[in-house]
Amino acid sequence: MKLTLHQFALPLAHTFTISRGSIDTRGSLIVELSAEGQTGLGEVTENSYYGQTLESVSAAIEELRPLIESFDLTKRSPQELWGKLNEKLNGNMFPLCAIDEAAHDLQARLRGEPLHRIWEQQGGFDIPQEGISVRPCRQPQSSFTIGINSIDEMITRLQEQPGWSVYKIKLGTKGDVEIVRRLREHTNAVFRVDANCAWTAGETVRNSRDLAFLNVEFIEQPLPADASDEEKRLVFQQSALPVIADESCLVETDVDRSHGFFHGINVKLSKCGGLTPALRMMRRARELGLQTMLGCMIESSVGISAGAQLLPMLDYADLDGAVLLRDDPARGVVIDKGHVQLLDSPGTGAEFVPGIADSLRVS
Repeated sequence: MKLTLHQFALPLAHTFTISRGSIDTRGSLIVELSAEGQTGLGEVTENSYYGQTLESVSAAIEELRPLIESFDLTKRSPQELWGKLNEKLNGNMFPLCAIDEAAHDLQARLRGEPLHRIWEQQGGFDIPQEGISVRPCRQPQSSFTIGINSIDEMITRLQEQPGWSVYKIKLGTKGDVEIVRRLREHTNAVFRVDANCAWTAGETVRNSRDLAFLNVEFIEQPLPADASDEEKRLVFQQSALPVIADESCLVETDVDRSHGFFHGINVKLSKCGGLTPALRMMRRARELGLQTMLGCMIESSVGISAGAQLLPMLDYADLDGAVLLRDDPARGVVIDKGHVQLLDSPGTGAEFVPGIADSLRVS
């Protein structure tokens, strides 16, 4: 199969701020795999926190070009390709994510079926429980994320996106509870909060009690990723709200490590290495009784369409990455006020929008 790399600069509708910094543009690398007249797409975006740039990810993929282009997806599985590439990449999951998404998309297109339907037919969503298989019947709505800003600006961002049933609020300031209290005056929607590692254990427990009265559903990653087991255990036992691991749950081995310290996990495809490990992580989390969430980076509809294929496995979805963009080089799965509309078209349904894609291309 043929490998083609596309680099884009994705402009945001508004400056996006979390506890670690602000961005106005996000670099995106889209992998295109082609065979027998069909094309599959996968995406990963640059991330300074994890030391990933478009150049470093592209270089890692280029080193694997001979292996990728010699692999036959008409006879072998994306899971097999993932295993071979994982051996070469030594834990570098970002390039692996984009290749894996594209491989799953391409193989499903070659079969003429939506990817999520293939997984359902193969029993990929079934969870073993006491000798039987239980299939989750969920299609959660996505949240819309409000980045850190002045309270008035955060209220404006909320009012610009009315009608969502869930809003995710980025926190990590000196007035976090007041932010949520003021936003609560403007909507009855469910809130989720994400501190992005900015709180101490004591702050988390104290804040949880106030936030519980403000119809906050859970707290995402309040503690630093390197917090001690004692700190995590204290929060797990004393928080008035469930706590979901994000930066503390990157790859498959982290799922078991989260048990007893978190109430659920937030899986992100770029961090774990794509759809292949993400599906395994969701299954293992369910076996352990952990709640499941799929998050996203700020990314185009290519990455969002890939992640949405996991919807039946999720308790919570945060798939608004493309909604936060001013211009999207692709189209695919639609997120309409939180309602995720899976497509009947083959693969993940993602495809380039030629005019917009050309205008955002950087290489």
